Amino acid sequence: MRAHTPRFLIAVATLLLSAHAQSSSFSFSEEEAKTKAGDAPSAGKGAAVSSACRDSLRQRKVMVVIGQRSTQGTDASQGTYSPHFQAINKRLQKYGFNTYTQEEITRQIAQAEIDAYFRNDPDAAINASKKMGADFILRGLISSRTATNPVLRIPEVYINMGFTLTAANGKTISETSASADSYSGTDTLGMALTLVNEQADGVVARLANDYCRHATSATKQKSK
Repeated sequence: MRAHTPRFLIAVATLLLSAHAQSSSFSFSEEEAKTKAGDAPSAGKGAAVSSACRDSLRQRKVMVVIGQRSTQGTDASQGTYSPHFQAINKRLQKYGFNTYTQEEITRQIAQAEIDAYFRNDPDAAINASKKMGADFILRGLISSRTATNPVLRIPEVYINMGFTLTAANGKTISETSASADSYSGTDTLGMALTLVNEQADGVVARLANDYCRHATSATKQKSK
């Protein structure tokens, strides 16, 4: 029997790793998974949100802004992320959130204010909320890193998308994230969109439930 060449073995390993990446690359980070295991077992597919919570959300307006952080800095030009925006907005509406269109947001909020918000300027978030009359801002931040597999010499791309739900007064209500990795390809926006489509139901359900817990707690404190 002929011995397999090193090149042949590397090719086989590459195929196996690619198959593994396709079958299991999209998943919440380990830390998020542990949190969800205790709070919402079905969060990956969309945890249950009560009817009362959905009704409460329909009375509130949420503004979505998306940006990407890379080694070149942060890009928050909203037109770049229209597919991601639509995918997230669709899930927000599904869980009861009352949303703005991207056109409404960019028409009323200056790009400089959006840029400032992505630089973690709380005043920019508050000003943006006031201009829109929004009760919340949901910020989605895409980040990525690349590396070369030291054995197979093929590119590995890691994508993370963090979500922060902030009240109109600048107070953070909920933070969650989703992550993915791929053994090939450099299309970070395309991977981020796949990530949103794979995991947004769980992410938005988590945000909705966190809001409702926050609202219930606030109501109880006022009644004391």
